Amino acid sequence: MTKNRLNDKAEVYFTRAQEWHDEYKALRAIILKNEDLTEDYKWMHPCYTLNDKNVVLIHGFKDYCALLFQKGALMKDPEHKLIQQTKNVQAARQLRFTSLAQIEAESEMIAAYVDEAVEIERSGKKVEMKKTEEYDMPQ
Repeated sequence: MTKNRLNDKAEVYFTRAQEWHDEYKALRAIILKNEDLTEDYKWMHPCYTLNDKNVVLIHGFKDYCALLFQKGALMKDPEHKLIQQTKNVQAARQLRFTSLAQIEAESEMIAAYVDEAVEIERSGKKVEMKKTEEYDMPQ
């Protein structure tokens, strides 16, 4: 990890994390193996960007920590691991983890997903978003 690719606010986030501390460190190391990504801090979470475009975010919840791929809907997902958080989430998809052991066991797969997300961002592809009227709305 080169120092100039790291973000001071993200560093504080990782240092202060009580839950998922080791898992976050492992995910950060895997993400930063992709030398095209730069660490930033957005929405109170570490975010990794390519040319100032958001690619992947690290975040944690009560039962799991996750990587959120901003254009995950465009990813191939050969392992069928990406999760659409709710039916109304159009673009983003999560990879969820419940332990450091899981992250270590899946590190190559995680790195491959990160690399694919970078290539999608580099390509300029966009997720085709639904229009408001295409959603089921309560009467």
